[in-house]
Amino acid sequence: MTETSENPLLEHLKRRIALGGPITIADFMSDALAHPEHGYYRKQDPFGRKGDFITAPEISQMFGELIGLWAAVTWQQMGSPRKINLVELGPGRGTLMADALRAVRNVPGLSDALTVRFVETSPVLRTHQQTAIMPYGIPATWHEAFDDIPVSGNAPMIVIGNEFFDALPIRQFERASHGWSERLVGVDANTGELGFVRGAQTPVTDALVPATLRGTAKPGDIFESCPAAIAIADQVARRLNAVGGAALFIDYGHPHSAFGDTLQALKDHKYHPVLEQPGDADLTAHVDFAAIGRAMLEADARIGAVLTQGTFLRMLGIEQRAELLKESADDVQAKSIDAALARLIDADQMGTLFKVLIGYGRETAPPPCVSGAEG
Repeated sequence: MTETSENPLLEHLKRRIALGGPITIADFMSDALAHPEHGYYRKQDPFGRKGDFITAPEISQMFGELIGLWAAVTWQQMGSPRKINLVELGPGRGTLMADALRAVRNVPGLSDALTVRFVETSPVLRTHQQTAIMPYGIPATWHEAFDDIPVSGNAPMIVIGNEFFDALPIRQFERASHGWSERLVGVDANTGELGFVRGAQTPVTDALVPATLRGTAKPGDIFESCPAAIAIADQVARRLNAVGGAALFIDYGHPHSAFGDTLQALKDHKYHPVLEQPGDADLTAHVDFAAIGRAMLEADARIGAVLTQGTFLRMLGIEQRAELLKESADDVQAKSIDAALARLIDADQMGTLFKVLIGYGRETAPPPCVSGAEG
């Protein structure tokens, strides 16, 4: 049996290309990840050891606990408002939120003030999230998109996005000898399989490449843009300005806009050919934190300097938390805690590759761990 007959999403993509010509990488990613029937996130639970990847909250409870305490201090610095929306974008199985709620349940007044709001499209994952936070008795609602969250009584919000932006669809532009061309996904005439093709040169792409990079581009250089991430950063910034609050974004990526092809696929915890078996593998790309920051600044919000995850977690006291957990652990558990700590903060693991950006409303005091603020 051929791959096409086994993969209905591949058949759909080939029909789409046959009818309308090559499609953007963003369109390919959108179908591969979010197709209503066959999209990767719509039909399965990709997280954890049985999935295709493990995120920081699945590595150790310390991660979610510290983010919960960061949110609690942010709430206190805002004057402990009577109502606060704690929003998580792409919350996975709800592990981060569950750990955060457990960590802050004894903060006076916070549990009564909290409403949890999940931005999640996957029915499978929504069920996991509901189960994960049920023990804490905090009201929760689910939303398809960030802009669907109502402005309820002008309650301020704290927004968490851990490994959220990396899965949003990107576009790629390749520098040719006389300009930029968009990389597209087409069908190879000889093999009948999906392949990358170069679209027509267009001046429109000049506006998408930051001016600081245009003069240094060489033929063959690839620039990635994520319109969805820019749009969400703008939405979050405007909401924070309107009601007050802060946002914490953690993802793998680079602090400055740069050239490079970072699109990749993961299946069974291994790298996988990007265009093979669409809908059965996760697709990600490195996050351009400079672009996210520019979008928030252009919406008149404030941002801190981009930190590494290792620096951020150390600032929050993760090493001290690990020592505290080890006091009641046996030798096997203590080694597991040390291994999780190293994976989260060491430079050769997640500590340097993952970056942290904190944004906040123009009338909000800088949250914890903000340094070198802009805006």
